[in-house]
Amino acid sequence: MKLMNPKMRSKLTEALAAVGPVIIIVLALSFTVAPVSPSVLLSFLMGAVLVMVGMMFFTLGAEVSMTPMGEKVGVKMTQTKNVPLIVLLSFVLGVIITVSEPDLQVLAELVPSVPNMTLILAVAVGVGVFLVVALLRMLLGVALSYLLVVLYIIVFVLAFYVPVGFRAIAFDSGGVTTGPMTVPFIMALGVGISAIRNDRHAADDSFGLVALCSVGPILAVLILGMIFEPGNSNPGLIHAIHIEDTVELWKIFSVELPAYLREIAVSLLPIVAFFGLFQVISLRLSRRNLGKIVVGLIYTYIGLVLFLTGANVGFMPAGSYLGSVIAGNYPLLLIPIGAVIGYFIVKAEPAVYVLNHQVEEITDGAISARAMGTCLSLGVAVSVALAMTRVLTGVNILCFLIPGYAVALGLSFVVPKIFTAIAFDSGGVASGPMTATFLLPLAQGACVSVGGNLVTDAFGVVAMVAMTPLITIQILGLVTVIRNKKRAPAEYIPDLDEDAIIEL
Repeated sequence: MKLMNPKMRSKLTEALAAVGPVIIIVLALSFTVAPVSPSVLLSFLMGAVLVMVGMMFFTLGAEVSMTPMGEKVGVKMTQTKNVPLIVLLSFVLGVIITVSEPDLQVLAELVPSVPNMTLILAVAVGVGVFLVVALLRMLLGVALSYLLVVLYIIVFVLAFYVPVGFRAIAFDSGGVTTGPMTVPFIMALGVGISAIRNDRHAADDSFGLVALCSVGPILAVLILGMIFEPGNSNPGLIHAIHIEDTVELWKIFSVELPAYLREIAVSLLPIVAFFGLFQVISLRLSRRNLGKIVVGLIYTYIGLVLFLTGANVGFMPAGSYLGSVIAGNYPLLLIPIGAVIGYFIVKAEPAVYVLNHQVEEITDGAISARAMGTCLSLGVAVSVALAMTRVLTGVNILCFLIPGYAVALGLSFVVPKIFTAIAFDSGGVASGPMTATFLLPLAQGACVSVGGNLVTDAFGVVAMVAMTPLITIQILGLVTVIRNKKRAPAEYIPDLDEDAIIEL
């Protein structure tokens, strides 16, 4: 008797492949250089089970509901050919999905000097404005590279006028707010809009929305940093869990579960309401198609609740404890260990699955999900190694971000347009809840252990994770072009070579 259908079994296998290496690494560290208490280890393992089951439901739900919803809304908005209406709807949608993002609540707590609602609304407006910019760019055919250069020049100029305490958190905000709720819908929206275009660059322009929406939160927090004085208090540390038996272990998770049930319900409600309004006024999908979307939304809801409960309750204490022990006993090992963890942990990001498979689908397999995954893993490995170097040395984050973005923006002029758009999208996608709930606590624990400054040294991990994939994915584009250029013309990959050959 089969307990689950083949599709669900396939998703569970993918989730196990994504989370399994992280479990093995943590177990290996626990029994060697970083011994942890049984309480921390048990809570981590319990959290890992919830994360895997949550990933299974989320990836299935996103495929069945969030992606079709975004594509249908995008197509319908563009078909109106009413630019003021498109601008208004895009702005409202950007604000709604940002307020819906659970990670934004975490960001608000990290900036004690700014009222939570002020920060949330500022970031939401920033994303709304830049979603409008992103959609207008697609409709008008504006080159993404030039737009990104102008925007990041503005970002880095503003960064020099903002107190040091705001810089790392501002750049972290760009990755945090493009999380599992936002990314599937925004990416599908881009695919839907590009679907009604007949020109040869439509596929290229279907990506890039996440890239531009990631700039909005950075600018919003930088502007707030020019208005508010940074607080003197450090963000609260994650404390290790102490339990006596398995009943207490269950109580820890069961106490937090209702909070996430409410939080994700509130997060999904605005998106569901927006889509429901579209359905009544314009879409009018059949009962069968609407039923599939409803079932997919239920899967998405269950998946996010389980994933975030497991990650926040099980992974955060383990990350903080490991960081503290490793930095206290073997500080130099923190850099290679961080790189290894970074390589594997990005595979467990829910939105990474959505990006990789959407890229493979849009490019008809020319850019495989496997190649995307490998390049993302390499990029995140480098970024976490650099972030741990910052924790140990206290180097200013701008010393890494300015050269990194300079290289990434420079590459954008010599690789195919689609690779630039995918690369800058991947930065926001890679820096999701797994980064916030494991890598950031890892950096915080290490920072406290070596006596560093939490705000200036520990924060910035998300920003680093968001930066390096911009370079590795574009290098993948260069390699692809060079390989295709050596083949016979008949074997060239459509839409990837013509622009590249001219540019090279």
